[in-house]
Amino acid sequence: MPKASSFSRFTRGVRHTVRAFASTKHPVLVHIVPMRRCNLSCAYCNEYDKTSEPVAIETMLKRIDRLAEFGTSVVTISGGEPMMHPEIYDIIARIRHHGMIAGLISNGYYFQPDKIKKLNEAGLDYLQISIDNVNPDEVSKKSLKVLDGKLKNLAEHARFKVNINSVLGSGVKNPDDALTIAKRAVELGFSSTVGVIHDDEGLLKGLTEHEKDVYKKVKSLGTRSYARWNWFQDNLAEGEEYNWRCRAGARYLYIDEAGIVSWCSQQRGTPGIPLMQYTHEDMQREYITEKWCAPTCTIQCVHQVGHLDAWRDPQISPADYDNRKGKGLKKETVAQVLSAE
Repeated sequence: MPKASSFSRFTRGVRHTVRAFASTKHPVLVHIVPMRRCNLSCAYCNEYDKTSEPVAIETMLKRIDRLAEFGTSVVTISGGEPMMHPEIYDIIARIRHHGMIAGLISNGYYFQPDKIKKLNEAGLDYLQISIDNVNPDEVSKKSLKVLDGKLKNLAEHARFKVNINSVLGSGVKNPDDALTIAKRAVELGFSSTVGVIHDDEGLLKGLTEHEKDVYKKVKSLGTRSYARWNWFQDNLAEGEEYNWRCRAGARYLYIDEAGIVSWCSQQRGTPGIPLMQYTHEDMQREYITEKWCAPTCTIQCVHQVGHLDAWRDPQISPADYDNRKGKGLKKETVAQVLSAE
């Protein structure tokens, strides 16, 4: 990977991080879905279908423009399988045009050299691929045996950062596969992470003693990076709740293929407001109010964003927020009043 490209990405990342600490008024990370369809049918996944069409490129570009108006720092494209969208490179280029960091989450099947080079040209900053096992089974075909050739292509041609995520928990037959996958990622020069697999509401599934041991070994591999801001999982791996302030709907947004804003991929429909109608007042509400699912949430990206504001602005219940708003508090002062208490 050229040094200039790595340095440019690093400096932009630092700039956005400093800005995120300095102000709470903008989204730090947005996941946006350009199509729900996927070429795979992983048994544990509730984020795909086999029939939907890609979102029209004109609509996607308008949504990207809207996120830029909000001052968004990072836009990550997910799915479904986003590499199936025929204008995926135009979507990435639009994100970069606005100075936002462009990310992509993929199942890894579409990384032939020509596609990787187009991603380079579009300005992709980082890619994450989740690999579930060494050999494919009835639960998942996202397997190291199937994808290793694509990983070699990425190691040779990608000018963007690549992270390989392995998983532990319910549905994973051989926990030791996660360690094998992580070691291969490091061998190829990629970063590696491990996730505790969640149920269909994004909540905790406890790990066995052997899975905990593998989890610790995988975490010890690789280099330090923002992708490793996942110490919250140490509690979850032990089957314990984690006390934190989820800022989903404000600092983190999930935008589905219909353009609807949700807390995350596992809580789709809440708050359920179209992006083009979403306001700073909506973000203020979601920023300051508690989420019922937070204590056992396993979704890494939302937790990582939450770390930025963990030290400020205590949260209250949605009902309490509504009561305070009903007493005439201006939206600009709600957070100040709460944080002073």
